[in-house]
Amino acid sequence: MSQPALINRYRWYELVAIYAGIFVFLAFILAPFVEGFLVSLKPLGLLFSSPYKFWPENGSFAAYRTMWDSVPGFARYIFNSFFISTIVTAIVLILVIPAAYAFARFKFRGSGALLGAFLAVNMFSGAVLLIPLFRLMRSFGVLNTYLAMIMPGVAFLIPSAIWLLRTYMMRIPRELDEAAFVDGASHFYTLRRVILPIAMPGITVVAITTFIGAYAQQFIYALTFNSKSEYMPLPVGLFAYFGRQEVIWNELMAASFVGIAPAVVVIFLLQRYLVSGLTAGAVKQ
Repeated sequence: MSQPALINRYRWYELVAIYAGIFVFLAFILAPFVEGFLVSLKPLGLLFSSPYKFWPENGSFAAYRTMWDSVPGFARYIFNSFFISTIVTAIVLILVIPAAYAFARFKFRGSGALLGAFLAVNMFSGAVLLIPLFRLMRSFGVLNTYLAMIMPGVAFLIPSAIWLLRTYMMRIPRELDEAAFVDGASHFYTLRRVILPIAMPGITVVAITTFIGAYAQQFIYALTFNSKSEYMPLPVGLFAYFGRQEVIWNELMAASFVGIAPAVVVIFLLQRYLVSGLTAGAVKQ
């Protein structure tokens, strides 16, 4: 006899409480985005009118046109952020996939301490290491280049990526490796032809989280390691809307939504892989 669906086991008042909690949670999450979008539709002179009106009366998309004139190089800033994030993601995946496989499959001395060290790295803020990183970038001769923002991004995103992908690969049965070894396959061949196809959902999750992390953490590195506008990423371009006398809030909000559009498109295109990667392996077969 088939079991009833889990959602049907709740009483009506329990369902009401569950959906009410979800609604409140989503309201807190989405409220800043909704307010930011409405601000982008309001004329600058009406933003601080009293009494404050949540819904714009004379709303328009004018700010989405004038924002390009206020910061002429804004399109370049978006390209730089997308380019830097893409390169960081590619490098992280190249380094993390074999490392995660090694930590998931092999027991070697110091592996636990090394994983703990990776976790400890994430406890340090990038601001704490700015001076050592600046001296390191200067010794490498990469200041005022893309590499000055790519290298720190890779270094800070690798630890969390290893932990995430290692956990996923540990869910893959070891019998698959053993069967490949019986047929004479090497560890590299097994990783490439057996493990990688199965681990693609997990790799996609790591790629998305790495891309978002690289897209979001560029501001402090750009201001410290770069002084040329042609290499500046999106966060620096948004900072340009803060004028000496006033902040152009409607154009700033419009530029923010335009700037995050590439990341949203990437997540939207890969969302089914993201969901399957987050849920696969959650229940051991």
